Amino acid sequence: MAFDFKKEYKEFYAPTKKPGIITAPRMKYVAARGQGDPNEKDGAYQRAINVLYGVAYTVKMSKMGNYKIAGYFDYVVPPLEGFWRANTPDGLFTGDKSALAWISCIRLPDFVTEDVFRWAVEEATRKKKADFSQAEFLTVEEGLCVQCMHVGSYDAEPETIAVMRDYAESLGYEFDLSDERRHHEIYLSDPRRVATEKLKTVVRLPIREA
Repeated sequence: MAFDFKKEYKEFYAPTKKPGIITAPRMKYVAARGQGDPNEKDGAYQRAINVLYGVAYTVKMSKMGNYKIAGYFDYVVPPLEGFWRANTPDGLFTGDKSALAWISCIRLPDFVTEDVFRWAVEEATRKKKADFSQAEFLTVEEGLCVQCMHVGSYDAEPETIAVMRDYAESLGYEFDLSDERRHHEIYLSDPRRVATEKLKTVVRLPIREA
C-alpha cells in the first residue's frame, strides 16, 4: 500500500478545530514563489500549481521508468500547501489579495535529493514540453507553531486566526511572523469539488515565547 503522509503524520495533517501547539520538523518541498491574488484566472498562482504537480508526479511515477531513485518507496502525493505573507506590519492577511506574497508547495519524500529534484524538473520539461524552471527545491523547518483545522471559506480564516492568537497568548506565546516564518496553510479539500462551507484547511502559524 502506498505511503500516505496525511495518515502517517496526523499531528501535522489532521488537527482538531481547537488550536494546539506543535513543533514541525524539517520537511522538503517542490515550491514556486510569486505575488498577487491567488484567485486570478490563469494568473501566476494557478500557473505555479501546474508546475508543482508536474514535478511532484514525475518523482512519484519514476518507478515506471529507467531512472531509479535510491530509497524510493511508493507514496500518495501530499496535498497542496502554501506559505503566505501580506504587506502588513504583522504579515497577516487583511483583505488585499493583490499584495499577497506566496510560496506554493507540495511536500516531497525525504529520499528526494537535489540531484533527484533536478532530474524531475528536466524530465517534466521533456515530457510535457513546458517550462518548469520556476520549480524550486525548498527545505523548511518551521519549529514551534500553533495550528488548528479551519473549516469553511478561506476568507473567514481571520476568525480562526484570532482564536489561535488568544490560545497561544494564554500559554505565554506570541506570533512570530517574518519573511522566513510565514503563515502556513495545507489544503485538504479541492474547492472545485467541495462546498465552500465544508472546505478543510490546516492553518499553522509560527510562535515564540512572549
